[in-house]
Amino acid sequence: MTARRRRAAFVIGGALALLLVGGAGFAAASALGDTAPPAAKRPMGAGEAVIERGTLSGSVKASGTLSYADPHDVGAGRGGVVTWLPAGGAQIGLGQSLFAVDNVPVFLFHGAVPAWRGFETGMDDGPDVTQLEQSLAALGYFSGTPDAHFSAATASAIRAWQKATGQERTGAIELGAFVFQPGDVRIAGTKAKLGDQVGGGAPVVSVTSLTKQVQVSVRLSDQKVAKVGQKVVIALPGGATTGGTVTSVGVPTQQDPTDANSAVVIPTVVALDDPAAAGDFQQASVVVDFPSDTRENVLSVPVEALLALPGGGYGVEVLGAGGSTRRVPVTPGLFAGGRVEISGDGVAEGKKVVVPKV
Repeated sequence: MTARRRRAAFVIGGALALLLVGGAGFAAASALGDTAPPAAKRPMGAGEAVIERGTLSGSVKASGTLSYADPHDVGAGRGGVVTWLPAGGAQIGLGQSLFAVDNVPVFLFHGAVPAWRGFETGMDDGPDVTQLEQSLAALGYFSGTPDAHFSAATASAIRAWQKATGQERTGAIELGAFVFQPGDVRIAGTKAKLGDQVGGGAPVVSVTSLTKQVQVSVRLSDQKVAKVGQKVVIALPGGATTGGTVTSVGVPTQQDPTDANSAVVIPTVVALDDPAAAGDFQQASVVVDFPSDTRENVLSVPVEALLALPGGGYGVEVLGAGGSTRRVPVTPGLFAGGRVEISGDGVAEGKKVVVPKV
């Protein structure tokens, strides 16, 4: 055989050998592929996170409005001309003048029962008498034990109060010279102007309590989180947060009463656990975080680690030796605090998963 023919035979033989080896390798790889996917390398720039075991607590967020509680109008107890009005934002305390009609002050007393009659010797017993005596006692004029009976001690206390406030000392108070409110009030606005002629019962000022609260509309689908006594977290403007407690839960109602197609919500009121946390906000939009479901002793990973699998379902990429990864199907559970509960074969506490960069 010539040298040229020997070289040709060597090249062809080598090529056949390579083809045979390559074919065997392909067959081996195909056989392996039928039982487990080949290990992949972690994508460049991707992060990692540890599968943790612990408690996850979910929450429901709802938008609300921070404002002063109990807004309502206060009317004149008798007709006349409005001769004095307080400034907006003023705080009116027990025994102070709320407004004036015919140049006669209308004083604020404390009590939940509205005034419906005047006070004088010989009147029938009633809860309004108890409220009057409680107010006079708080002001330092009544020294007995408040009760429902108008006694000589009541008349004496009235005269002492009238003397201190520059009124005629009659020992009696006419209807319209006072109003009962549950507590001190803040002037939210005026309903009448100076010089207006008002009739008995006509609104003169708008007031609120001195306490701020949050009113929030909870979606009907989330109604289970709105429970009286439930502790919540309130996110205030500027990023600060404070705690709150649900104080009342209303009945399902249309969010917009004028639109029959508007969402049905649960009106919910939240009191601030620390009233000072509201600062100088008179009214502000806030977000209320209601705790919902809790899962104990579960595995979880950052939400970003959860992958949608091509054939449906979800999975995570578990890190192996040398930076290799293995995609493992999982069943997601509760989402909470940026993490998601996972379960499935191939995931365990302490293992690491790939967290893709967003």
